[in-house]
Amino acid sequence: MPPLVSQFLTPGDRRFWTGFGLAALLFLVAIPVANLLLPVSSPLHLPNYLVPLIGKYLCYAMLALAMDLVWGYCGVLSLGHGAFFALGGYAMGMSMMRAIGTRGVYGNADLPDFMVFLNWKELPWYWGGFDHFWFAILMVMAVPGVLALVFGWLAFRSRINGVYLSIVTQAMTVALMLAFFRNEMGFGGNNGLTDFKDILGFDLGQPSTKMGLYLLSAAMLGFAYLVVRFVVGSKLGRVMMAVRDAESRVRFLGYSVTGVKLFGFTLSAVLAGIAGALYVPQVGIINPSEFSPANSIEIAIWVAVGGRGTLVGAVLGAFAVNGAKTWLTGAAPELWLFFLGALFIVVTLALPKGLVGLWTQLRHARSAQVAKEERHA
Repeated sequence: MPPLVSQFLTPGDRRFWTGFGLAALLFLVAIPVANLLLPVSSPLHLPNYLVPLIGKYLCYAMLALAMDLVWGYCGVLSLGHGAFFALGGYAMGMSMMRAIGTRGVYGNADLPDFMVFLNWKELPWYWGGFDHFWFAILMVMAVPGVLALVFGWLAFRSRINGVYLSIVTQAMTVALMLAFFRNEMGFGGNNGLTDFKDILGFDLGQPSTKMGLYLLSAAMLGFAYLVVRFVVGSKLGRVMMAVRDAESRVRFLGYSVTGVKLFGFTLSAVLAGIAGALYVPQVGIINPSEFSPANSIEIAIWVAVGGRGTLVGAVLGAFAVNGAKTWLTGAAPELWLFFLGALFIVVTLALPKGLVGLWTQLRHARSAQVAKEERHA
């Protein structure tokens, strides 16, 4: 970092920008180089199949970041964030289904294959506009955002808090899951949307397209991180934390607790929708199982493992838990749910501040040990 810039930053800011720069080098430079430039014989070569896997983790990290904003800083434990993620994914999936055109199994230029199979005669009105990519991008943000705005306004205005709010958000995602399972809804029913061909004309099967989606996911995660960091570091962010710690006192001081919570909840939903939109073209499918309450609970576990209210902890938790899931479901799939439950119990009882909190404790203990040795020297 140039000295002229560094002198205007606090030590904390310098550490952040140093870490952010190193992460950017890893995800935006090192991984593409390892995949595209290093020969297959090199031990550092990254196989093509790992690129979309890491891209999926990046989407999960953005989802965890969205969860950390609303839970770690607003004190709102949402067990329905998987719904916003899935809605963003469906919006992107609808766009890619419309782009298939006559290349489908039935060769129908207007109707996706599942609609032809179910004897639909015309495209539902709510599919209109998704043949335009810009419209799909708008819906990726608008649909989760509007749902969160309406749902949050009703819930926060009624002063539903704590476990009751968590139950209500979980009921929301269960209701959406059951609705999307129905063939009559026009979203593919149990099978969902799949068999995508391309995105903006780029073949999804090509390694270059997969790398492009990966790089876009990495860039969007970095952008989302900066946006959330700016929000929580502002005056509004301090009010959010005050609401989290002492909501009644904040309300007594004249602040609009409903407005503060609603802003955090809506922004969080929009970020979750964007994460879902980036996730779908990399995995190639979106179906109602993404609405599963277990998925939303798992998001909370990512944040708890990494460290609630730290941002970087949410990202680390998403990578750590999903990395463990990928390995364990391959080595011993029957143990994964037991491991996940045990992990949450251990973190809750022994590591309430997560991995980031553990690292901070170890660093402070080391500093204290060094200071003690210097005093006795």
